Amino acid sequence: MSRLLTHLSPLAPDDSGACGVFYELGGITVICDAGGCAGNVCGFDEPRWHEKRSALFSAGLRDMDAILGRDILLVEKLAKITEQIPAEFTAIVGTPVPAVIATDYQALRRMAEKKTGLPCITVETDGTRGYDFGEMLAYSRLFRTFAAEQLPVQSGRLGVIGATPLNTGLTRADGIISALQSEGWESVVCFGMDSGLDALRRASECAHLLVISPSGLKAAEYLHETFGTPNSAGYPVLPEDVTAAAQALSGGRVLIVHQQFAANALRDRMTDCAVNCGTWFMQDERYTQPGDIRLRDEAEFGALVQQYDVVIADRMLRRAAPQFEGVWIDFPHYAVSGSAQW
Repeated sequence: MSRLLTHLSPLAPDDSGACGVFYELGGITVICDAGGCAGNVCGFDEPRWHEKRSALFSAGLRDMDAILGRDILLVEKLAKITEQIPAEFTAIVGTPVPAVIATDYQALRRMAEKKTGLPCITVETDGTRGYDFGEMLAYSRLFRTFAAEQLPVQSGRLGVIGATPLNTGLTRADGIISALQSEGWESVVCFGMDSGLDALRRASECAHLLVISPSGLKAAEYLHETFGTPNSAGYPVLPEDVTAAAQALSGGRVLIVHQQFAANALRDRMTDCAVNCGTWFMQDERYTQPGDIRLRDEAEFGALVQQYDVVIADRMLRRAAPQFEGVWIDFPHYAVSGSAQW
């Protein structure tokens, strides 16, 4: 019962995270559900629907299809779609339905590849974990499948992993690219945002990788092991109003809540306060400091904030801290409230 939400809206789940990674890469994504999970992804967790097209479908499983595990019907539907929509790969994203009936994703992948003649990526999400877990699986499978060729390294080229609306609140890469070019990078590519599958295939050309969310670490480690590409963690697109308000603080205890690398980046801009970072999502111990916390339930969060003078977090989270009387600075996190940064 500790995970029951009584004040907050549900946080973006793992299947939404996986779909967000695939969104702009030119594939056909099928959400293995009866229709409800696809509605959640399209209606709440993917703001690019207003600007960019993507081939994203619900499997439309009926009760008996799910109960009996009729995978062949899903594969036949997928094959018909590929006859009508050009695609470079297919992806099947899991939900609670295939998790409950123990779907064999490896068999499903082999069947789909044989039927369509296209590479198929399966992601064993189940709708119960955070969006960044789904992103991690999707990034890892994509790079392992398509970034296989060692190409000459281009000096001054930077690859960014983790640029999704759920992480940044952004639907375009312009702001990220501009911020990084101002730091001296000649060429910047945000994998999966304003770039297609070809950029991902040429990942080995990057002289360096910037990981802007913990969900991208596993893929970055694969590229380092395979091609020797160095990487670092950072977050180059902090909202100016949030940064200004944070830097104006003097003294007191401050809690920043966001995805880990965004929270860390804001803390690095603050010098006059005692700052801890918290997150509801993935937290890599290599990037934590003493006092940082992984949040798990509303009661814990409501008690925690009482120890601080200032909380910098999405305003939606204030619902879970009705007794907090300190200063609250809104730091939007799309995966929490569906609020964009700008």
